[in-house]
Amino acid sequence: MSTITGRAATGRTATDRATDERQGTAEADNLAVASFLLGLPGLLLFNIVLGPIAVTLATLALVRGTSRRGRAFLGLALGIASLAILAVTTATSHGVLIDLGS
Repeated sequence: MSTITGRAATGRTATDRATDERQGTAEADNLAVASFLLGLPGLLLFNIVLGPIAVTLATLALVRGTSRRGRAFLGLALGIASLAILAVTTATSHGVLIDLGS
């Protein structure tokens, strides 16, 4: 039997695994920032589109282990708030989002 030094059974070094982990964390951090940045305008504009996208991106960031958990939670809260605003404005206008006739 031969001994394997410096490599795992998959043939990858510890440096390769650390690099992949950093890239995964950076990607999750970018998702957290994107959810926050899409949730903010989603409160006022295009909340039917931006709200669900912000919620989805924030959830993905949290599942993938972002180091920016606060930003991801803010993006999640803003996405949910934009959907709540959409529901309230739709309910108070009797289901009409845009009234072009008046």
